Amino acid sequence: MKGVGQVTEILSIQHLSKNFGKKQALKNINFTLQQGQIVGLVGPNGAGKTTIMKALLGLIHYQEGTIQINGLSISPTSHKGLKEVGALIEYPGIYPFLTGYDHLKLFSETKGKATIDNLVAMLKMTEYIQKKAKSYSLGMKQKLGIALALLNSPELVVLDEPMNGLDPQATRDVREIILSLAKTGTTFLISSHILSELEKISDQFIIINNGEIIRQCSIDELSQSAKHYFLLKTSQNELARELLIKEKFVIESPTELKVVKETEDQLSDIIQLLSTNGIQVNDIQHLDNDLESCLLEILDEKKAGVQE
Repeated sequence: MKGVGQVTEILSIQHLSKNFGKKQALKNINFTLQQGQIVGLVGPNGAGKTTIMKALLGLIHYQEGTIQINGLSISPTSHKGLKEVGALIEYPGIYPFLTGYDHLKLFSETKGKATIDNLVAMLKMTEYIQKKAKSYSLGMKQKLGIALALLNSPELVVLDEPMNGLDPQATRDVREIILSLAKTGTTFLISSHILSELEKISDQFIIINNGEIIRQCSIDELSQSAKHYFLLKTSQNELARELLIKEKFVIESPTELKVVKETEDQLSDIIQLLSTNGIQVNDIQHLDNDLESCLLEILDEKKAGVQE
């Protein structure tokens, strides 16, 4: 347990690079995770998220850099630091003719029935845990995979698309378990394409594209960088558009009066401009970008920077 004011570094990845043949999959990846953090690893398909996770679990070789968990180096030939790590990568490895309970007993270090039963109850798996895994649905298998990742109270949990196949209630249950464990000091690195779920649990985001980290930020920092808009409906939208553009207001939609909010007093200036020119404002909506829109903007900015 960490003391007051003490920050414990669980994972350190420095200058990590990985090639698959001539293709550079990871380029100089650098980040650290602290005890109790929940960090979302986000980016498009093929960006390198799963490759990072496989590297830090010692599953693949890498050409350059270092990976340390609790100060111990990790590579395909050095696994000691993985003792305190639980993981679910891509799809859970399930033995079809074993029951879910057999899986948990097989991988449990303590073989303690109470520990296993508690985990089964938390994930609401009681009804089917004694059935053979070959009869499990995708969601049941996914929950078993998550249970295996959490089984031995690891300090670091690595989850690749953990919400795959889960119904809304199961998604909520897993979310609450992650938040609860983080409060007791468990660290999570999670990739997911369901960005709205990551937004609900993550302290930090690492945004990756084409094998490079293009931004690391907190949820608050990402929210502050989000664009805000006024969506206007007027008596003469086309004339309103011409006037607003002439006065240097930024309109981002070709079909709607979606004006980028740049200052707090901007709305009163817009209303005054339109009313002075005989245009009636019928409706005003305040719009904020969600996490997905923010991410797409960041990726677009990076793409534009590369092209310039």
